[in-house]
Amino acid sequence: MNSDIFNLTQLPERPVRPRDNGLTMVMDKGLSIREALDFIEHGSHLTDLLKLGFGTAYVTPKLKEKIEHYKRAGFKVYFGGTLFEAYVIRNQFDDYRRVVDYYGLEHVEVSDGSMDIPHDVKCEYIRTLAKDFNVISEVGSKDAEKIIPPYEWIEMMEKELSAGSWKVIAEARESGTVGLFRGDGEVRSGLVAEIVRKIPLEKVIWEAPLKAQQVWFIKLYGANVNLGNIAPSEIIPLETLRLGLRGDSFDFFRNQ
Repeated sequence: MNSDIFNLTQLPERPVRPRDNGLTMVMDKGLSIREALDFIEHGSHLTDLLKLGFGTAYVTPKLKEKIEHYKRAGFKVYFGGTLFEAYVIRNQFDDYRRVVDYYGLEHVEVSDGSMDIPHDVKCEYIRTLAKDFNVISEVGSKDAEKIIPPYEWIEMMEKELSAGSWKVIAEARESGTVGLFRGDGEVRSGLVAEIVRKIPLEKVIWEAPLKAQQVWFIKLYGANVNLGNIAPSEIIPLETLRLGLRGDSFDFFRNQ
């Protein structure tokens, strides 16, 4: 970055990669190799995790080549949880593991947002995969009509972390209109507050694809809150929010 030349003071401190908090997870929903390389050129220093969204890996050409580019850029690459669920619902869990091994991935996502999996069974998948991979598990439904009460979110997160999850994702989809958020994108603030009271903040990745949602989390929980489902084109705008270099967060960190 250009911090030595600009020499701005009163900016929040951001840990450098590889880091365990202040994470930014970017979702690739089908970038071409050229687009991926362009993204790496301008955004690799700000990106920690790279999710190949939902089941896009299945239909992405030159997937192995793209994954290798991302891994060389220092990204923790993994398939979206929907692909995991697509294998599980077909009783092909072993086939899923073979695919992950073939592409040389070290991270996997375990979710149940598109299908119903008994929670003890989901935790067993986490325990099994955690022996060989870094597991990122996702809590929350993709069904806008399914409202999970806060105590259930907390209980599921606690059990999944105990089962071996490295981080837990709070579901919002790429639209930012389910799970953590109401249909109009408004944050379910009471839910978030209850989660933060019980679950260590550094253990949660909050899916927040919309700018207003990102601003909300940064204002309440600081520059180094973990955020996910960020579009590749939004990686630099998000970092300016984290640093107070955008109008929406301009006064968040000065004189701290």
